[in-house]
Amino acid sequence: MCGIAGFYHKEKDYRERSEYYRSLLTAMHEALWHRGPDDEGIYLSKHCGLAHSRLSIIDIAGGHQPMIRNRNGRTCAIVYNGELYNTRELREMLQKMGCQFTTTSDTEVILTGVMELGIEFVKKMNGIFAFALWDTKEQKLYLFRDPMGVKPLFYTWCGEELIFASELKGIFAHPLPKPEVDREGWNEIFGIGPARSGGCGIFKGVHEVLPGEYLLCTREGCRSGKYWELQSHPHTDSYEKTVETVSQLVYEAVARQMISDVPICTFLSGGVDSSLVSSVCASELKKQGKQLTTYSFDFVDNAKNFKKNDFQPSQDRPYVEKMVEYLGSEHHFLECNNEQQIAMLTDSVKAHDLPAMADVDSSMLYFCSKVAKNHKVTLTGECADEIFGGYPWFHKKEMLESETFPWTMDLTPRKQLLSEEFLDFLNMDEYVKAAYHKSIAEVPKCPEDTAEEARRREISYLNMKWFMQTLLNRMDRTGMYWGLEARVPFADVKIVQYVWNVPWEMKAKDDVVKNLLRQAGRGKLPNEVLFRRKSPYPKTYDPKYETLLKNMFQEMLSDAQAPVLRFLDKQKLQSFMEQSSDYGKPWYGQLMAGPQMLAYLFQVNEWMKQYHI
Repeated sequence: MCGIAGFYHKEKDYRERSEYYRSLLTAMHEALWHRGPDDEGIYLSKHCGLAHSRLSIIDIAGGHQPMIRNRNGRTCAIVYNGELYNTRELREMLQKMGCQFTTTSDTEVILTGVMELGIEFVKKMNGIFAFALWDTKEQKLYLFRDPMGVKPLFYTWCGEELIFASELKGIFAHPLPKPEVDREGWNEIFGIGPARSGGCGIFKGVHEVLPGEYLLCTREGCRSGKYWELQSHPHTDSYEKTVETVSQLVYEAVARQMISDVPICTFLSGGVDSSLVSSVCASELKKQGKQLTTYSFDFVDNAKNFKKNDFQPSQDRPYVEKMVEYLGSEHHFLECNNEQQIAMLTDSVKAHDLPAMADVDSSMLYFCSKVAKNHKVTLTGECADEIFGGYPWFHKKEMLESETFPWTMDLTPRKQLLSEEFLDFLNMDEYVKAAYHKSIAEVPKCPEDTAEEARRREISYLNMKWFMQTLLNRMDRTGMYWGLEARVPFADVKIVQYVWNVPWEMKAKDDVVKNLLRQAGRGKLPNEVLFRRKSPYPKTYDPKYETLLKNMFQEMLSDAQAPVLRFLDKQKLQSFMEQSSDYGKPWYGQLMAGPQMLAYLFQVNEWMKQYHI
């Protein structure tokens, strides 16, 4: 994985002040250095500048970027962040068309393919990616993002100048954009956060290329377009055929995503998703005489402090131990203590350039820092719940029928600490309602659906376009902050498109959550793991953590210059901190309850300080 950045102006000649603009490109890729600490490069032409920070995984010696190629008198340059999983097939296709290659890198395949076939080539790509391609002859700049939005790509306009980067910090390394937040941005932070509306960069005037879309800039102007979108149609396969197809698609996706010139590992929680990914990886590596390395995450003394609830019915470690024995993997049990988790709250904001998922994020950031010491590539079980229907809101009647985002059904907890004046300014209810209905209107309809099946489709769409994006953002930023590439096989475009049209009665046959995936995994896992009840990413239940958090928050409140105070009601806050926490009633998702509200507000404050908002 890598970091990309650059700028474009249809009139300006950057070569007239070459040294200055080269220094800007250097500053932009240095801001993204953590994403690619192995190599860097810049490219400057008359109307476009490109910058790149590289994490070397494929063709370590020959994959330097920006990569420039000349073919039939036409010169193009590319900066690319991602992995192309069907590189071999696409290279062979292009070779049959007469194309020649000087490296084994996927970057050269993408550059050559787009030069030959344009957008049609991107439709053939199977991978996770964000890339910018400049065509000197046609004077065109393309920005592309992968279909699921695994890799980030932000942009903004300063007058007629386009500035883009993998992360927001890359954009603000350029002197023109200013980090300002308007009413829309504050509603995203307080009404929707830690999620974000699709394409929203929170900062005023900052956007993100949408998944499956591209931005094309020419002398005639700039436009966006879609090269991929979900297709709705009746599912005609039998149940047996569906199970067989899913089993094959999952195996192929995992095996395909193991491609790497450096050793890979997996995250192993003991749940069905990560265990299935690890099982396929272990099987494939054994064919090569190699052993899989696995990592699991927990908190110091969690066995003593764990509190069972509807969202987290069991601890992970017993199931991890069963899987390690089953796989024969080289396993590492990683633990995070209270102080480490608290300390990472600030780093989490630096990683995201935004408030994030509080300690759910900071703990993952800590764990990734440990994994990155030994590995550059990991495979995870992320996205299976969104695609196969693993969350409570797919099953609980009140959540399924709620006319709002089911992971935030009640906005009251979000409002309870904010001042009345700020709440009047936000008009939060209307903003959230409009965001919800906008998404519902986008759902690809299938005329043959029953009313119930149509609603299931809406919930699935919301999950993929909202909740899944939040988790993909978390995985990308927490991993890439340390130069760790996290791959997500369940977000493979073939799996997503196929399962999208599978009816609910097959996905949850016999009322078993994610039964389709479980049946597809038969023979690859012990049954006690395969049919384990879902338990999400672990969190600490140590009362000492909450005490530390409250002390830190109290210290923040005592600072009259703390920027977040302008939005808060101090009396409400004091009363809130004196209450006992109910971990079973989250205000976002399944894990963010009372303590996470304090941690989130602390992150908002840190973010405002970092960007002088």
